[in-house]
Amino acid sequence: MASMSAVLSKSPFLSQPLSKPPSSSDLPSFSAASLSFPFKPHRRGGVPPIRAGLIAPDGGKLAELVVAEPRRREKKHEAAELPRVELTSIDVQWMHVLSEGWASPLGGFMRESEFLQTLHFNSLRLDDGSVVNMSVPIVLAIDDEQKARIGESKRVALVGSDGNPVAILSDIEIYKHPKEERIARTWGTTAPGLPYVEEAITNAGNWLIGGDLEVLEPVKYNDGLDRFRLSPAELRKELEKRGADAVFAFQLRNPVHNGHALLMTDTRRRLLEMGYKNPILLLHPLGGYTKADDVPLSWRMKQHEKVLEDGVLDPETTVVSIFPSPMHYAGPTEVQWHAKGRINAGANFYIVGRDPAGMGHPVEKRDLYDADHGKKVLSMAPGLERLNILPFRVAAYDKTQGKMAFFDPSRPQDFLFISGTKMRTLAKNKENPPDGFMCPGGWQVLVDYYDSLSPAGKLPEVVPA
Repeated sequence: MASMSAVLSKSPFLSQPLSKPPSSSDLPSFSAASLSFPFKPHRRGGVPPIRAGLIAPDGGKLAELVVAEPRRREKKHEAAELPRVELTSIDVQWMHVLSEGWASPLGGFMRESEFLQTLHFNSLRLDDGSVVNMSVPIVLAIDDEQKARIGESKRVALVGSDGNPVAILSDIEIYKHPKEERIARTWGTTAPGLPYVEEAITNAGNWLIGGDLEVLEPVKYNDGLDRFRLSPAELRKELEKRGADAVFAFQLRNPVHNGHALLMTDTRRRLLEMGYKNPILLLHPLGGYTKADDVPLSWRMKQHEKVLEDGVLDPETTVVSIFPSPMHYAGPTEVQWHAKGRINAGANFYIVGRDPAGMGHPVEKRDLYDADHGKKVLSMAPGLERLNILPFRVAAYDKTQGKMAFFDPSRPQDFLFISGTKMRTLAKNKENPPDGFMCPGGWQVLVDYYDSLSPAGKLPEVVPA
């Protein structure tokens, strides 16, 4: 569970060494993603115009919900007198998302009207009639006992695992939690085995509570990584400081290999060719809940650090920061949320590849989603018209060049596709992949991670993704 403390100093890229994290008991594993390469941005209205400055947040202004410092003592006293709602670790992550404005213009956990619009339309209609994208519900579940304790109160205190208030929810609305409908509409299936569903929905309360959120202090996790958790406002400040006239975001939950780097560096080259003067990459690993066989965030951040140290990506044109959202693995529905959040951070280009936010079907031996639907949905999604979608084609290891390259279908025999299973096997066995697949320092981090699991005699239980 996160704790609340004063703001710590933050660095927008990995310039400070990370201490070696403790051994994890989560038993994750690593899988390499198929990569592609932008041809031309998908955007209604054609090629994007060259503009100075960053794209505006949804709704025109970031919804920053952390109480100002002078009022925190007063608000804490108020919270102490209110009915209490205990938060899970995932609830805290969503509170973090809301507090910094990633879900702007949303001002708190969803009331029923916002929840229904999200489920049925993947969007929210604002008071002025405009539409912003919102594809995943950001809701807070309570059980019958909590509902009874709240009674007729219009305000509640949200409390962390230590029992201390961390936020106030005001002008509340309590409504039924239609779990089956929520699952069916978010994931397109109610099959058992969906990781987020089992973690956060199945055993959650049968009621949802929404309202206006006031977070008493900035969310901190005290895990050595808080300096990388830049808010949208902080990212915008850093991007403006660097003189960015285009920001292209890359979402990932896996270590970076040279195929990823090929995609990102080539994207920058193409943006320069389009007329932009200083495109900046936002390398934005997901930092909230992930399923058990994903590589933990602390190890991924160490690996990303090595990628910059080894010069695979240029620190001068790359900002590395953590996106605090939990992961749903909800494919085309969730990828809209990932794109929308990056708009609020200032990104006007979003890189999307094969089966974004997807996973294997939890029961059947097939992918849960069509691999091409994510990028197609992004190009049509309501409320994302301002975002330029960069689709890309597959990259693989070119044996003739000894490096990652874009796949050439005229000579398929020259390319090697290294699966996630193969990658995990190599790392667990302390074997090296082909030269040029990943920078040596980054690969060593993966070897060290899997080696850290072996003393307990445990191996990751693989969930297809």
